[in-house]
Amino acid sequence: MAEEKEKLIQETRKRLTQEYFQDSSDKYDPRDVERLQKDDTLLESYLLWRHNVIEDALKMIDESLKWRKDIAVNDLSETSLPKWCFEIGATFLHGYDKEGNKLFWLRVKLHIRDAKTFEDKKKCVAFWLERYAKREPGKYLTVVFDMTECGLSNIDMDFVRFVINCFKIYYPRYLSKLVIFEMPWIMNAAFKIVKGWLGPEAINMLKFVNRNEIQDYISVEYLPPHMGGTDPFRYSYPPLPDDDFQTPMCENGPIASEDELESKDENESDTRDTVDSIVSEDSAVKHKKMSYSEDHFKQADGDKNDIKQQKNKKAVAVFKGPLLHISPAEELNFGSKESGERKCIIILNNVTKNTVAFKVRTTAPDKYRVKPSNSSCEPGSTVDIVVSLHAAFVASLQDRFLVMAAEMEQPNGTSAQDLAHFWKEVPRSKVMEHRLRCHVLETSKPTTLSLKENLKSLPGDSDLNFKLNQLLQSNRRLEEQIGNCIWFQHLLVTLLSVLVAIVGAALYLSKGQSS
Repeated sequence: MAEEKEKLIQETRKRLTQEYFQDSSDKYDPRDVERLQKDDTLLESYLLWRHNVIEDALKMIDESLKWRKDIAVNDLSETSLPKWCFEIGATFLHGYDKEGNKLFWLRVKLHIRDAKTFEDKKKCVAFWLERYAKREPGKYLTVVFDMTECGLSNIDMDFVRFVINCFKIYYPRYLSKLVIFEMPWIMNAAFKIVKGWLGPEAINMLKFVNRNEIQDYISVEYLPPHMGGTDPFRYSYPPLPDDDFQTPMCENGPIASEDELESKDENESDTRDTVDSIVSEDSAVKHKKMSYSEDHFKQADGDKNDIKQQKNKKAVAVFKGPLLHISPAEELNFGSKESGERKCIIILNNVTKNTVAFKVRTTAPDKYRVKPSNSSCEPGSTVDIVVSLHAAFVASLQDRFLVMAAEMEQPNGTSAQDLAHFWKEVPRSKVMEHRLRCHVLETSKPTTLSLKENLKSLPGDSDLNFKLNQLLQSNRRLEEQIGNCIWFQHLLVTLLSVLVAIVGAALYLSKGQSS
């Protein structure tokens, strides 16, 4: 299977080079061409979306690359777009659905049809999608059309079609589902057209929901109050809402942001920064700096030994960044509440010739403790970061961790105050970022399962309910058909009885007349 996939990718790339890339300087952005020649995952996404039909995938790639150059996707930035695109808050990323997919919000009531601003709106959507694709390559996205309080003046079918084309052509295999919240009945006809645009392969991704049904897909913690949720998030600009790893919110509004904290005195900044990035276990951050050739599994801490023994049971992928190699590469695996496995280790390896400062942040600061969460790593050495889940909490697919790293090129101290000052001064462009998801490992079940557990091990509840509903509908149709047959039988018997009576009467009358 892997060999067939590799062969298919190579054949597609060969045909791309021969048929499309020979003289592509005017048609495509060279950066996109270079990426497709190196990135197997991206090329595979086009093939999968077109059911591994090379000819269809090539046409899709051609259209996608032309669009990327026309709209200058690679050069889109916060400064290249009009400020009002971000100030209005009609389009933004925030929160996760129940499957752990990022939410892309489109607040329809803030969108007004206007030909003059249409291109800017398209570029704004492309900006957010490209921003997400670079940060979370290949990870699914759930689009939420919030149609609360919207009217006909807010519905722009050209804009809706553009958004759909983004996922059908320009960003294949990124769409998890398209959630339409509280669509007014007057727009039913319009969204029948949308179903046609989606096509048969994506029609099942369209979900029409109301205030009660939306919680089937998104938990209340990431739903605004008007949708029945408890999320205190309020969109504001500047800065861009990088809500994956924001400072937690409180009931009376947001706690001071990181930028505000850094403007205070260094001691307070360091203390707040430690709280924001998940409460360090000790105020004086400690870690072991070891040569990469040394055995870094020998730890004084018994918990670390236990965790590493579990991690050594299977090979762990490594993310190879320009400053740090990070292991694991994508997921922190926590056990379920029953299994008791509530700690993970993140291993950082400094591959530069200078000291690298690092921070670890999370989307759920109340649930996790990280030690160390803000420290530095010497050249060629490794640092082990222990991530502990508090006893009262359970890990969730929505939880994320962010590892931030920056090279300390000038000789700087590594005390808490020195690091706070360094993070305040370092340019954003020199900060390496890597994101990690949480994964909950299921507990092993006994060999003798009850009937209820056996049913749970079958396909998902939604599949069973769907099949059961199909059976019930078929049964209902059969009952109706049987009822109709019985009615026709009764009618036929009645008509036959009437016919016999008429024939009998006719015979009787004819006999009477003959006599």
